[in-house]
Amino acid sequence: MMENKTKQLTRLSLLIAVLVIQTFVPGIGYIPIGPIQATIIHITVIVGACLFGRKTGFVLGLSWGVLRMIKAMLMPDILSVVFINPLVSVLPRLLVGWISGVVADFLGRYLSTKTSYTLTGVIGSIVNTVTVLTAIYLFAGESYADALGIPETALMATFIAAMGSNGVLEAVVSGILTPLLATPLARGIKQSKLV
Repeated sequence: MMENKTKQLTRLSLLIAVLVIQTFVPGIGYIPIGPIQATIIHITVIVGACLFGRKTGFVLGLSWGVLRMIKAMLMPDILSVVFINPLVSVLPRLLVGWISGVVADFLGRYLSTKTSYTLTGVIGSIVNTVTVLTAIYLFAGESYADALGIPETALMATFIAAMGSNGVLEAVVSGILTPLLATPLARGIKQSKLV
């Protein structure tokens, strides 16, 4: 029992360390595209949720959100004023991890592992895009509009454009990378349990 807890804690620590690196090393977790950033860090959270379930997904999502908020304070950019708000930086990321774990558990019962990972990657990415933009709209719309220099009335059109471009691209990338990363890791985890 103690050995299992140690293994779980070690795996979780390694995944959080990856999140720290992706957060603070430029261009690894957030790829700058003009005033916005394409996100690929969510794939780490989704893969962790696929492999270890909703509780681990929840902790990884929470860690990611807190790291994003810290990054907004320590490495400010044009949108940092928005991501200092925990309702924008933490809550959506927490939901990405938890929902990805729930989806992976559910789909894993009915579909092949690869298909389950692919769909979980796409759904997790969509959850990230939708919840972050919704949180910005509800809790930091004025700050976001000011940061981008657009009127508040243009927020909805801006968000729809972001979902249609960034959101779709991130979902496709997540759908491709999640099974590519999770499948060999799952195999390695199974083999390590036998030894």
